[in-house]
Amino acid sequence: FALQVKELLVLSDNAFSREQVLSTEKSILNKLQWNLTVPTVYVFLLRYAKAAMGDKELENMAFFYAELALVDYSMLVYSPSVTAAAAVYTARCTLNMSPGWSDILEHHTGLGESQLMQCARRLASLHSTAAGSSKQKVVYNKYANPKLGAVSLYSPAKRLAI
Repeated sequence: FALQVKELLVLSDNAFSREQVLSTEKSILNKLQWNLTVPTVYVFLLRYAKAAMGDKELENMAFFYAELALVDYSMLVYSPSVTAAAAVYTARCTLNMSPGWSDILEHHTGLGESQLMQCARRLASLHSTAAGSSKQKVVYNKYANPKLGAVSLYSPAKRLAI
């Protein structure tokens, strides 16, 4: 929620004028280039996919896992950054890429492989049931399309099986 100017003035014990508050607010917004969005899985996934230096197949697979997470309520326990990192990790495992997680990815995400394992296992589990699940079926069918590499048709990474 956003405070109104009069509330900010009361909080500051009227140490500032209305004009000073508005001027400072404008300065902050200009510095942020008016970018006030909440970081989503998508924002993190773009960065992590780039750091993974993968091809379009890896990117499609990571987006598939991220979208599976978006339609499953139980995945809300993970932050968007962890879900995005786990999506990249799970995609790399599913595509049998070696290593599954690299120092570069750890640097860019701030997360080690062990920190991703629980979320990655859950993503792999969602993949294994997606074709028959009403919630995930739409995502599964979307990524079964050859335009998206038909990545949903791959078998989930066995090493992540629960």
